[in-house]
Amino acid sequence: MHQNSSVTEFVLLGLTQDPIKQKMVFSIFLIFYVGTVVGNVIIMVTIKFSQTLGTPMYFFLFYLSFVDSCFSTSTAPRLIADVLSKKKIISYNECMTQVFALHLFGCMEIFVLIFMAVDRYVAICKPLHYATIMSKQVCIILIVLAWIGSFIHSIAQIILALRLPFCGPNLIDHYCCDLQPLLKLACMDTYVINLQLVSNSGALCLSSFLFLLISYFVILYSLRNHSAEGRKKALSTCTSHIIVVILSFGPCVFIYTRPPTTFPMDKMVAVFYTIGTPFLNPLIYTLRNAEVKNAMKKLWHIQIT
Repeated sequence: MHQNSSVTEFVLLGLTQDPIKQKMVFSIFLIFYVGTVVGNVIIMVTIKFSQTLGTPMYFFLFYLSFVDSCFSTSTAPRLIADVLSKKKIISYNECMTQVFALHLFGCMEIFVLIFMAVDRYVAICKPLHYATIMSKQVCIILIVLAWIGSFIHSIAQIILALRLPFCGPNLIDHYCCDLQPLLKLACMDTYVINLQLVSNSGALCLSSFLFLLISYFVILYSLRNHSAEGRKKALSTCTSHIIVVILSFGPCVFIYTRPPTTFPMDKMVAVFYTIGTPFLNPLIYTLRNAEVKNAMKKLWHIQIT
């Protein structure tokens, strides 16, 4: 614990203090969380055991589903449990662990979405070299590098958090521990730390978002040379990816790329990208993807018969 901190625990104010609204929050987010875990586990099992989903795109989709489950688990169970408890207390160490987990899995999701964009770019723009460029070894190396990169990013965030001295009050106006709400409670001038936060998380979110938008623009532009059938299939896949990118990055850019001010909507925006997006991803990828749907039908039919 930080030597300048006299605070050993924090109180999370959650999404609402209203008892009726709290019951609604409990029901809605329990459904969302269970749906997220079940949906993502079904995708992971389908990809793992299906004969037809062996391409790099599904290799990365497997990791996206895994990361989504972990990302949601870093906040949702706490939010659901806190609604039922009278005192929403989180210890200093638990709080720092949550900051670390949130940024580790959040950063990993960014990397996986970038890899999925690169995979689509190579498949559509360099089809003859696809097997060489996106080989199994390359995909594994990319995932390992992504874990290392995410770990370094999270360590950088946790170092910023550990440097903050807390001497009371200890009420966090949020449903989880993150650097933005913690900066408000620190008994020091947090201007420099906020700049570091913006230059680290903010720059990562914004640059990745712009990179992905440009990638998909290039991919869509190059589709004009393809056959109608090829264009339709590629458009269907890319549209799913673009929807997920906008849903994942919009809220992230909103929260991490601005001066140290907090808005009333911050909590709802955070809910959207920590709990909403991991829930929607499996739906978007399965509902819009015939290959995944067919593989699921085959796999579960084999299991039943």
